Amino acid sequence: MIETLDAAATETAIPALARILHACVHGGASVGFILPFAEADAAAWWRGAVLPGVVAGERVLLAARDGERIIGTAQLVPAGMPNQTHRADVSKVLVHPDARRRGVARALMQRLEAVALERGRLLLVLDTVENSPAQPLYAGLGYHLAGVIPQYARAALHPALEPTAVMWKALTAG
Repeated sequence: MIETLDAAATETAIPALARILHACVHGGASVGFILPFAEADAAAWWRGAVLPGVVAGERVLLAARDGERIIGTAQLVPAGMPNQTHRADVSKVLVHPDARRRGVARALMQRLEAVALERGRLLLVLDTVENSPAQPLYAGLGYHLAGVIPQYARAALHPALEPTAVMWKALTAG
């Protein structure tokens, strides 16, 4: 089940969200963090970087559940400039490593696209490590490669600089 978390639900979910982020980073996900990375660091990030945006209505946070357990998450970050009210960024699509290969990321992305359309966002943009397992997932969902930026970010598990693939999708109702 995919649900949209409001501010209160986000606050309650922070321990579970922190476990997912912590596990993903320790599994090598390049999502902005590097080792060492403690679960407390992950919780602090959710509380300081995500929760305020959810409270202000500037960020949509989705959670995928398997029963009561949150196993995945994704965020929609609408562009804030007056000439970009049709656009949003896809951010931090995370699936706990023990819940992968079950369609969770695909379901999160499909729900995120529906939410984007409900909010009048017709263009989505995201980035992922070039040639990562996520890149074909996004391509399979209709995202197009805009380009690759070399040496974009440091890898989570080692000091190598990795390229990022910038991708986009135009949404249509219906």
